[in-house]
Formats: sequence, structure tokens, C-alpha cells
Amino acid sequence: MNGTIYDFSGLPRVAALGPDALPWPPRERARRWAPASAPERVGLISNPRSHRNSTVALAGSDPRPGVVAAAPRTRAELRDVLTRFAEERIDLLVIDGGDGTVRDVLTCAGDVWGARWPRLAVLPSGKTNALAIDLGTPKEWTLDQALAAARDGGTTSRAPVVVERRDGADGAVRGFLFGAGAFVGATALAQRTHRAGAFNGVAVGLALSWAVAQTFFGSPSGEWRRGERMRVRHHERSAPMHDAALASDRASYLFLASTLERLPLGVRPFGSSRPGLKTLAIDAPPRRMLSAVGPLLGGSEAAWLERAGYHRVDAPSLDLDLDGEFILDGERFPAGRYRISEGVPLNFVTP
Repeated sequence: MNGTIYDFSGLPRVAALGPDALPWPPRERARRWAPASAPERVGLISNPRSHRNSTVALAGSDPRPGVVAAAPRTRAELRDVLTRFAEERIDLLVIDGGDGTVRDVLTCAGDVWGARWPRLAVLPSGKTNALAIDLGTPKEWTLDQALAAARDGGTTSRAPVVVERRDGADGAVRGFLFGAGAFVGATALAQRTHRAGAFNGVAVGLALSWAVAQTFFGSPSGEWRRGERMRVRHHERSAPMHDAALASDRASYLFLASTLERLPLGVRPFGSSRPGLKTLAIDAPPRRMLSAVGPLLGGSEAAWLERAGYHRVDAPSLDLDLDGEFILDGERFPAGRYRISEGVPLNFVTP
């Protein structure tokens, strides 16, 4: 994905296909389909280039009366489709794609629905599908199963992570897993494993293992160990461990923020499973890494982790100044001065 920086009603991205372009091929704008048991009004957004959708038929490829389905080619079309869905007062929005597709849909939908969203359902057809793992959605979940679950009324609430520039220059983007520092390099490694045929938990495990090896065996001045300068200030925090990271201005090896309660492979970098916006900051260069990586990923809340520079803090919002890029659900965004906050809770249909 090479190209120019662009803005899609959110932050400018580091790389792009072109102005206002979605990384999805052209496709028929909309179809109407649904089984008779579907909720009264359903809208579907499909990404034909999501991992599973590139090899199997799209959820809306067999048109039936009842539900509006669309595979928009550009972000302008995506906003238009979502606006139409809102005007038609849909009861359920189904997103057929991976975490990146969810991020794009929630970002464009934020200005459409404000604080009054329909229920959502995710058909996990991407490469990692972290949100679906958190929600307990089976990787082979079908549209008919999602509609049946919507009819039965089962939902799980999750609030997205909202990222916006503090100078108000651009709109907000919405996702579920934010990472800076070494996380940017680890994500690049994960994308290489995708090209090699590894997906979901396997890709996460390979990327984590390689990142730890690069860090441990690298020199203190190497790019994996020296970290990046980050300035962070948490607001109205509730810290599960200690207070040392409430405000800092130092080199950090890694910074994570998420509202997810379960992550791929069962890793628990934020500690025990709980709702809300959670953060992890690791000082650079990381200390006692071989001793810390197991307890940290296993969710240990031992006090020595904090003393060794592994800081966990919960807060509804925080200000973060970055000298380097960051990742939100697999997409790279540029350095800058940001506010990260917990968004409006959304109700996801679950099995």
C-alpha cells in the first residue's frame, strides 16, 4: 500500500491507495436480501478483500428480499451507505470483514449515529479478528447465525477506543487496539506472517516471539530497545497496580491501550479481564524482560513489574504525545499530539 497521505473523516494515515479510497475493489453498490427470520431492518457492509472473503462467497452474494447489503468502493461511498442506513432506521448493522473493516465502519458511522447506534454484528472474515475473539464470535460464524442471534436478543457491550488530534485538525478514528513504540514493529512482523500464510492466533504468537527475540538479543542502542519519547497524562484514572505512570515524559519501549477484555492467544497484558479503557506502558530499554514477559502476558499483577518499569493504568481518557507512528487495528497513523478516550458503548450481537 504505497501512496499519499489522505484524510477520510478521521486522522491522516501514513500510507494510502489514494484520496478517499478504501482498499476494497469496486462492487455492486447495494443488494437486498435476508431470510424471513431476520430482524425487521438490517444493513450489511462487506469487504470483499478481507481474508476469508477473498476465497469464499460474500455474505450478501445470494440476494434475497429484506435486508440492504453494500460493498462500497470508497470512504465517501461508505459514508453515503451508512447515512442511508441511518435514514432507513436499521435495527442491526452487520460488518463482514476483519478488525480494519470494523475500524473504518465505526469511524465513518460515528458522525452518522452519534450516541444512538443500532445493534452491530461482526462476521470475522479478516486476518486477526481480535474484536470477534473478544466477543466470543466463532470464526466460521455465518450471516444466518448472526441474524438468528439478533432475533434471540443476545448482546455484549464494548466501547471503542476513540483517537483524535488535540488541536481538532482532523476528525476521530475508532477502533479497539491502539499501540505505539515496539508495537508498530511487531505489527509489521505480523503482516509478514500473514503473507507467509499465518493468521489469527498463530500470526500473533509468531510476531510476539520475534519481537521479544529482537529486543532481548539486540544492543541497548538498537531500535527495538531504545524506545521512543512519549508524553502521557491520564485523566481521572483508576489504576489496578500503582501510580507511577499517571503522567510521564520519557522514552518508552511500548505503549498499548484497549477496551477489549480478551485478546488473541489468551494474553492479558493489561492484567485481569475487566471493562473500560486500559493502558500498558513499558519503559525503555525494557528491564528484566525474560523474567517479565511471561507474567506480564499471563496477567500477573505482581508489584515488582511496576518497579521494573511495566506500568498499567486504567482511565476514561488520556493525552499522548508521540514522536513516532502508532497503530490502530492494523493501520499506521503519523506522530502527533492525541487524545485517546473511551467511546460510546456499542451493543454487539453475540452467539
